[in-house]
Amino acid sequence: MQHPLYQKAHYVLSAPNVNHCPPDEGFEVAFAGRSNAGKSSALNVITSQRGLAKTSKTPGRTQLINFFACDEERKLVDLPGYGYAKVNVNTKRAWEQSLSEYIETRQALKGLILLVDCRMPPTEIDITMLEWTRSLDLPVHVLLTKSDKLKKGPAQNSLLQFKQLLNEQYPHATAQLFSSLKRQGLEQVWSKLDEWMAYERPVKAKTDVSTLS
Repeated sequence: MQHPLYQKAHYVLSAPNVNHCPPDEGFEVAFAGRSNAGKSSALNVITSQRGLAKTSKTPGRTQLINFFACDEERKLVDLPGYGYAKVNVNTKRAWEQSLSEYIETRQALKGLILLVDCRMPPTEIDITMLEWTRSLDLPVHVLLTKSDKLKKGPAQNSLLQFKQLLNEQYPHATAQLFSSLKRQGLEQVWSKLDEWMAYERPVKAKTDVSTLS
């Protein structure tokens, strides 16, 4: 199962700040989340490419704003992970500054995919991200990752609780369960990306059964 647009994603460049980003035009969807929430794995599964985003056993290795072009108009953007990386204070502040500038000033940014581990309640910094994006009127779609680590009942309960939080306080955001390992939730996240990217998937031609007789 692949998506005709996102499977074409290819690396363009890595920017330390907004001054080094590509021209601010077209459609971009950014991926953000805690450094151990499975962001790189999600990007690789969504694009059907094993090594597009570099995964690491050491969380917090994504230190730059990484751009992946799907076509001439559309890009996926991997933002620096937050809240976990074991780095010095100055480096951490630089990451936070570049992330803030990109989200607050980027005109091409149409939506944010926020990754949250479904096995635990949203952290303080996850809530801060929801508060911040609400103030910016930036649409958010939450991937509750690693859903394969929970049984179906607890996973659904996690989703219901998160959706209740969004309905009550963060109506600009939606949520779904997602598993990179089991490739669960792909169609749902693809549909959200298509919506933000203003992309219509090609309709597969239907077989005319009358010609088969």
